[in-house]
Amino acid sequence: MEELYYTYYQSPIGMIKIAGTDHYIAELSFIDKPGQMKHGEPGISEVMHQCTEQLIEFFSGKRKEFDIPVHQPGTFFQQKVWGELLQIPYGKTISYLELSRLIGDEKAVRAVAATNGKNKIGIIIPCHRVIGSDKSLIGYAGGVWRKKWLLQHEFKISHGIQTLFD
Repeated sequence: MEELYYTYYQSPIGMIKIAGTDHYIAELSFIDKPGQMKHGEPGISEVMHQCTEQLIEFFSGKRKEFDIPVHQPGTFFQQKVWGELLQIPYGKTISYLELSRLIGDEKAVRAVAATNGKNKIGIIIPCHRVIGSDKSLIGYAGGVWRKKWLLQHEFKISHGIQTLFD
Protein backbone atom coordinates (compact mmCIF):
# COMPACT_ATOMS: atom_id res chain seq x y z
CA MET A 1 0.00 0.00 0.00
CA GLU A 2 1.26 3.44 -0.92
CA GLU A 3 2.00 6.00 1.76
CA LEU A 4 -0.91 8.39 2.26
CA TYR A 5 -0.06 12.05 2.78
CA TYR A 6 -2.38 14.83 3.79
CA THR A 7 -2.56 18.60 3.71
CA TYR A 8 -5.21 21.27 4.17
CA TYR A 9 -6.53 24.03 1.94
CA GLN A 10 -8.58 26.99 3.20
CA SER A 11 -11.29 27.38 0.56
CA PRO A 12 -14.05 30.00 0.33
CA ILE A 13 -16.41 27.42 1.86
CA GLY A 14 -14.17 26.20 4.64
CA MET A 15 -11.16 24.05 5.36
CA ILE A 16 -10.63 21.13 2.99
CA LYS A 17 -8.52 18.09 3.78
CA ILE A 18 -6.64 16.70 0.80
CA ALA A 19 -5.21 13.21 1.16
CA GLY A 20 -3.31 11.34 -1.50
CA THR A 21 -0.29 9.38 -2.56
CA ASP A 22 2.45 10.07 -5.06
CA HIS A 23 0.05 8.88 -7.76
CA TYR A 24 -3.53 9.93 -6.92
CA ILE A 25 -5.93 11.85 -4.69
CA ALA A 26 -7.74 9.57 -2.23
CA GLU A 27 -9.79 12.08 -0.25
CA LEU A 28 -11.07 15.62 -0.50
CA SER A 29 -13.34 16.40 2.43
CA PHE A 30 -14.49 19.36 4.50
CA ILE A 31 -13.25 19.95 8.03
CA ASP A 32 -15.78 21.65 10.29
CA LYS A 33 -14.17 21.16 13.69
CA PRO A 34 -10.53 21.46 14.76
CA GLY A 35 -10.76 17.93 16.21
CA GLN A 36 -11.25 16.56 12.69
CA MET A 37 -7.81 17.79 11.67
CA LYS A 38 -5.15 15.13 11.75
CA HIS A 39 -2.16 15.78 13.94
CA GLY A 40 1.34 14.60 13.23
CA GLU A 41 3.53 14.98 10.20
CA PRO A 42 1.66 16.03 7.08
CA GLY A 43 3.19 15.66 3.65
CA ILE A 44 2.44 16.71 0.16
CA SER A 45 3.06 14.90 -3.08
CA GLU A 46 3.22 16.48 -6.52
CA VAL A 47 -0.31 15.29 -7.32
CA MET A 48 -1.57 16.89 -4.09
CA HIS A 49 0.18 20.13 -5.03
CA GLN A 50 -1.55 19.97 -8.44
CA CYS A 51 -4.86 19.31 -6.67
CA THR A 52 -4.44 22.41 -4.50
CA GLU A 53 -3.59 24.52 -7.55
CA GLN A 54 -6.63 23.17 -9.41
CA LEU A 55 -8.89 23.89 -6.42
CA ILE A 56 -7.63 27.49 -6.37
CA GLU A 57 -8.45 27.73 -10.08
CA PHE A 58 -11.87 26.13 -9.54
CA PHE A 59 -12.83 28.53 -6.74
CA SER A 60 -11.61 31.54 -8.76
CA GLY A 61 -13.78 30.45 -11.71
CA LYS A 62 -10.86 29.58 -14.01
CA ARG A 63 -11.27 25.77 -13.92
CA LYS A 64 -14.33 23.71 -14.78
CA GLU A 65 -12.76 20.24 -14.92
CA PHE A 66 -10.12 18.54 -12.82
CA ASP A 67 -7.45 16.48 -14.54
CA ILE A 68 -5.71 14.84 -11.63
CA PRO A 69 -5.83 11.10 -10.94
CA VAL A 70 -8.21 9.97 -8.20
CA HIS A 71 -8.81 6.63 -6.54
CA GLN A 72 -11.21 5.41 -3.89
CA PRO A 73 -11.98 1.79 -3.16
CA GLY A 74 -15.53 0.64 -3.71
CA THR A 75 -17.75 -2.07 -5.12
CA PHE A 76 -18.47 -2.39 -8.83
CA PHE A 77 -21.78 -0.58 -8.26
CA GLN A 78 -20.12 2.28 -6.36
CA GLN A 79 -17.45 2.68 -9.04
CA LYS A 80 -20.18 2.82 -11.68
CA VAL A 81 -22.07 5.55 -9.79
CA TRP A 82 -18.91 7.58 -9.15
CA GLY A 83 -17.97 7.22 -12.81
CA GLU A 84 -21.34 8.66 -13.83
CA LEU A 85 -20.84 11.60 -11.45
CA LEU A 86 -17.73 12.52 -13.42
CA GLN A 87 -19.90 12.84 -16.55
CA ILE A 88 -22.19 15.52 -15.11
CA PRO A 89 -21.19 18.77 -16.82
CA TYR A 90 -19.99 21.77 -14.83
CA GLY A 91 -22.89 24.07 -14.02
CA LYS A 92 -25.51 21.35 -14.55
CA THR A 93 -27.47 19.16 -12.15
CA ILE A 94 -29.25 15.83 -12.39
CA SER A 95 -31.60 14.08 -10.00
CA TYR A 96 -30.90 10.91 -8.06
CA LEU A 97 -33.55 9.24 -10.25
CA GLU A 98 -31.79 10.38 -13.43
CA LEU A 99 -28.50 9.09 -12.04
CA SER A 100 -30.04 5.70 -11.27
CA ARG A 101 -31.38 5.57 -14.84
CA LEU A 102 -27.90 6.34 -16.19
CA ILE A 103 -26.46 3.34 -14.37
CA GLY A 104 -29.24 1.20 -15.78
CA ASP A 105 -31.45 0.60 -12.76
CA GLU A 106 -34.25 3.08 -12.11
CA LYS A 107 -35.15 1.25 -8.88
CA ALA A 108 -31.69 1.79 -7.40
CA VAL A 109 -32.39 5.39 -6.35
CA ARG A 110 -31.69 4.78 -2.65
CA ALA A 111 -28.52 2.80 -3.37
CA VAL A 112 -27.38 5.55 -5.74
CA ALA A 113 -28.04 8.19 -3.06
CA ALA A 114 -26.17 6.13 -0.45
CA THR A 115 -23.22 5.69 -2.81
CA ASN A 116 -23.24 9.40 -3.57
CA GLY A 117 -22.96 10.00 0.18
CA LYS A 118 -19.94 7.67 0.42
CA ASN A 119 -17.94 9.64 -2.12
CA LYS A 120 -14.72 10.66 -0.35
CA ILE A 121 -13.46 12.86 -3.17
CA GLY A 122 -15.91 15.74 -3.12
CA ILE A 123 -15.82 18.56 -5.68
CA ILE A 124 -13.50 16.59 -8.01
CA ILE A 125 -16.04 13.76 -8.20
CA PRO A 126 -18.98 16.18 -8.27
CA CYS A 127 -21.61 14.56 -6.06
CA HIS A 128 -22.86 18.09 -5.26
CA ARG A 129 -24.42 18.17 -8.76
CA VAL A 130 -27.05 15.58 -7.81
CA ILE A 131 -30.33 17.00 -6.49
CA GLY A 132 -33.83 15.79 -5.69
CA SER A 133 -36.35 15.11 -8.47
CA ASP A 134 -38.29 18.12 -7.22
CA LYS A 135 -35.12 20.27 -7.62
CA SER A 136 -34.54 20.35 -3.86
CA LEU A 137 -31.04 20.44 -2.46
CA ILE A 138 -30.95 17.25 -0.45
CA GLY A 139 -28.04 15.35 0.97
CA TYR A 140 -24.45 16.50 0.91
CA ALA A 141 -21.77 15.28 3.30
CA GLY A 142 -20.25 18.76 3.41
CA GLY A 143 -23.58 20.32 4.34
CA VAL A 144 -26.44 21.55 2.17
CA TRP A 145 -25.20 25.15 2.45
CA ARG A 146 -21.93 24.12 0.74
CA LYS A 147 -23.85 22.22 -1.94
CA LYS A 148 -25.88 25.37 -2.62
CA TRP A 149 -22.73 27.51 -2.73
CA LEU A 150 -20.97 25.12 -5.15
CA LEU A 151 -23.97 24.91 -7.48
CA GLN A 152 -24.47 28.69 -7.47
CA HIS A 153 -20.75 29.23 -8.10
CA GLU A 154 -20.73 26.84 -11.07
CA PHE A 155 -24.00 28.21 -12.47
CA LYS A 156 -22.75 31.79 -12.18
CA ILE A 157 -19.48 30.96 -13.98
CA SER A 158 -21.28 28.94 -16.68
CA HIS A 159 -24.23 31.23 -17.26
CA GLY A 160 -23.32 34.60 -15.78
CA ILE A 161 -26.29 34.44 -13.42
CA GLN A 162 -25.94 35.17 -9.73
CA THR A 163 -28.33 32.69 -8.12
CA LEU A 164 -29.75 29.29 -8.95
CA PHE A 165 -31.56 28.54 -5.70
CA ASP A 166 -33.22 30.92 -3.26
